[in-house]
Amino acid sequence: MGCCSSAEGKRDWKPLEEHSCTDIPWLIIFTLFCIGMAFICGFAIATGGSSRLVSGYDSYGNTCGRNNTDKKIDGVPFSGADMTEKKYVFFLEPCNLDLINRKIKSIALCVFKCPATELTTYKEVKDFALSNGSHLCSYDITPTRYESSSDRHTKCPKLPVPASKAAPIFHRCIPTDIGCYAEFAQAFMTFVSDNTVLRRVVAGVLTSKEIIMGLCVLALVLSLIMMVIIRYISKLLVYILTVLVIVGSVGGSGILWWLYADHRFALSSNGTTVFGKEVAADNGKALLVYAIGATIFTVVLLLVMFFMRKRVALTISLFHVAGKVFIHLPLLVLQPFWTFLSLMFFWVYWIAVLLFLGTTGSPIVNDSTGVVEYEMQGPLQYMVWYHLVGLIWISEFILAFQQMTIAGAVITYYFTRNKSQMPATPVINSMFRTIRYHLGTLAKGSFIITLVKIPRLILTYIHNQLKGKENACARCMLKACVCCLWCLEKCLAYLNQNAYTATAINSTNFCTSAREALLILVENALRVAAINTVGDFVLFMGKVLIVSCTAFAGILALNYQRDYTVWVLPLLIACLFAFLVAHCFLSVFENVVDVLFLCFAVDSKYNDGSPGREYYMDKTLMEFVENSKKMGQYNPQEGDGREMKPMTRGGASA
Repeated sequence: MGCCSSAEGKRDWKPLEEHSCTDIPWLIIFTLFCIGMAFICGFAIATGGSSRLVSGYDSYGNTCGRNNTDKKIDGVPFSGADMTEKKYVFFLEPCNLDLINRKIKSIALCVFKCPATELTTYKEVKDFALSNGSHLCSYDITPTRYESSSDRHTKCPKLPVPASKAAPIFHRCIPTDIGCYAEFAQAFMTFVSDNTVLRRVVAGVLTSKEIIMGLCVLALVLSLIMMVIIRYISKLLVYILTVLVIVGSVGGSGILWWLYADHRFALSSNGTTVFGKEVAADNGKALLVYAIGATIFTVVLLLVMFFMRKRVALTISLFHVAGKVFIHLPLLVLQPFWTFLSLMFFWVYWIAVLLFLGTTGSPIVNDSTGVVEYEMQGPLQYMVWYHLVGLIWISEFILAFQQMTIAGAVITYYFTRNKSQMPATPVINSMFRTIRYHLGTLAKGSFIITLVKIPRLILTYIHNQLKGKENACARCMLKACVCCLWCLEKCLAYLNQNAYTATAINSTNFCTSAREALLILVENALRVAAINTVGDFVLFMGKVLIVSCTAFAGILALNYQRDYTVWVLPLLIACLFAFLVAHCFLSVFENVVDVLFLCFAVDSKYNDGSPGREYYMDKTLMEFVENSKKMGQYNPQEGDGREMKPMTRGGASA
């Protein structure tokens, strides 16, 4: 199971010649871990955590809507009551929020119905209780004593009782008037020195919500258009992106400076109202920051493009083949959707179980308040940490499954000489092949990433908790450790991706595949720098283009609302969404480029174009190799005379 335990010597690369199960021990470990995750969910449901979360419970440990006669809690007088008819949780002080512990500091009662209208007197509270049986005061006070009881100020709701309605699924009476949480809003406002600026920013987001949604849709459309461009005109993509990025960066910077000057002029004019001048001043500051940042970014971008101009030919050849891959494998475009849906489904499940665990455990009476709280004690409290590890490991496993699926489909395309003999659905075939043979490899690779990510997250959490308390030396050491772990994680992620590709080619275990992929990459270090890096840079320019177009459209749209909209937050939200969408789509193309590069490196190492050792590579890459040989820039690795075994499907003849 260790990476150093493989005693396998040098061997031939056999693209899809045979398949066998890989890393079976790790598949067993991962399966047992998932069973443990299911056990945690079952434990939370069996011990009542899920029912208490969904149905709610009062301050005496009674689950609302359930018969609790068999769950009497010692020392709690009102526990063990039958609450079958009382299905909703009512808080005496629903607006008393505890921000630190993330809960409502109030006595909770099970009631038959939530008060739909505001109750201003105790007589109205009594009439409401007598009409439908919803006792809004403590269980030991009958409705007839609501007006005369001396304890009504502590055991009855604070007047006026706000109108409320039951929350969907979670049976809590929630006030319908959001003004109830004015104290919470005021507490939040204390963290901001200039409350007027914050109000204007929030008002700008609410006013521009339609524009923000439109910009998000525009970003999605632009990403799909970019994928179409990559598919059909990949040979011209580098030049098109280069020109568009230059025009967009320079033009965007110029427009930002022009708008800044225009706002400065509007600010100095006498026809602007006082509120309009405040908004213009805020927009002017934001535009100045945007303009300076855009100018610096444009200068750096132009310098990088100037020094990398001679390596554009390498990227064109690889991108042209990648475009053909998407023409033959159109289902690759849908991979981000399936991965996103899988991650969202798992994350919803994970959050639900985490909430279940929050209401799971033994009932404990709080000595200061006298209410019942549920806490896990002993070894059971470590289930939360187990659950947290599962979040990281399974999320990385889902991402690794996408990488292996893409790798298998691209390998089928690359090592099939006669494209007409390819299977009808290579992507689906690759998916089933991964499920049947290589889940253990994915489990091991994703676990390695988890081992690095967990310490990094812990150190990041410690750094945030100690912010302002630790000395400069400790702060620097923590940041250095976090940075080193982040770099290690990125390097391992890149190695894992190439290991998955090697596994898809040879059906070897993770360690063998990682070692062989690393040797190929080391032998072709210059190609890695010349092809892979330039390709990633071009894809980055594509992301910049999508974000720039979205930001440009946002500036034009928001410019018509300059008198009452602050641009800062709406524009940032739209640009962030545009980048995330562009990253999801273009990351698939990036994976395809990386897989093609490893296949190209393996092909050029074991084959030289002579009879019996014909290339598998596309004609475009062959032309690049021939042109490089003529220019004296191509020095292929000679290898050790071993042949590359052909595919059994469509790869036996040239």
